[in-house]
Amino acid sequence: MYTRRLVLTSLLGLLGTTALPASGLAATDRKAPPLPGRKPAQGAAPKLPPRPPAIVILDPGHGGRDPGAIGVTGTEEKDVTLSICQGIRQMLAGRSDIKVFLTRDRDSYIPLPSRVAFAHEKSADLFISIHADAAPNRAARGLSAYTRADKATDDFARHLADRENRVDAVYGFDAGATDRQTAAILIDLARRHGHNASLNAKRRIVTGVGNRVLLLENPMRAANFAVLRSPALPSVLIETGFLSNPQDEKILRSPKSRAELARYLADQIAPVAVDLREA
Repeated sequence: MYTRRLVLTSLLGLLGTTALPASGLAATDRKAPPLPGRKPAQGAAPKLPPRPPAIVILDPGHGGRDPGAIGVTGTEEKDVTLSICQGIRQMLAGRSDIKVFLTRDRDSYIPLPSRVAFAHEKSADLFISIHADAAPNRAARGLSAYTRADKATDDFARHLADRENRVDAVYGFDAGATDRQTAAILIDLARRHGHNASLNAKRRIVTGVGNRVLLLENPMRAANFAVLRSPALPSVLIETGFLSNPQDEKILRSPKSRAELARYLADQIAPVAVDLREA
C-alpha cells in the first residue's frame, strides 16, 4: 500500500541513507558506470510484474441479532446493506484490477472491531461501510457519506455515530515492534495519509453519484464512527438513505432500486480503489 512506501520514504529522510548498508536500498539508487570501451547494453527493458489488484472491503452494516434501523413498513437495515454490498461486488466481479471482500456475506453478527481487523488482514486499500439508518427526524432523506472526526460536523452526524457505535475500540497500526518515538512518527504519517485519502474518496463517491441519486442536504459529513477509526486505512461510511423516511424506505426495499444504487456506487468506488493502489 502507498502508506507503507510513504512511511519508508519518510524514515529514510529522517535517518539518512548513510544508515543503510551499501547492499541495501541506498545501493539501488546508484547506477554502475559502463566498462571502458564497452557500450551499455541496449536490450529491451525488463517486463514488470503485473500490479496486484486493489483490495476493497465492503462492510454491510449490522446483521444477525442486530437488525439496525427498522423502516416504517418493517424493512430491516441489515438486509438492505447486505443486498447493496453483494450488488457492488457482483458489478466489480469481472475486473482483474479489483478484488472485493465482504465483512459478512450472510445474516450474521460481526463486532465492529472484527470488521476493521478483517480489512487489515486483507491488506485493504479501501474500506466502505454501507448503512441505511434511522435519521433524527423523519423528513431527512437521501444519500450521504461520512469520514472520521473526533468532533462531528453537526448534531445530525453525531447522532448517527452515537447510534452506530456499540464498541469503543480503535483498531489500526500495530506499534508493538518499535520504539515509542519511531512509532509516533509512523502513526502520525499513517494517520495523515489515511485521513486525506478518506476525504478524497468521500468527495469522489458523493460527487459521482450525485447526478443519479437524491443526496441528503450537506451530504459530505464527519463523525466519530467506530468502523472509521483505523488511522492508516482509507475509510468511508455511506448512508444510502434513511429507513425512517417512508420515501427512502420504499426505494431501499425495492430489489431493482438497490441493484441500480449498487451499480452507481460500484462505478465510483472502482476508480478510487485503483488510484489508491497505484499511488
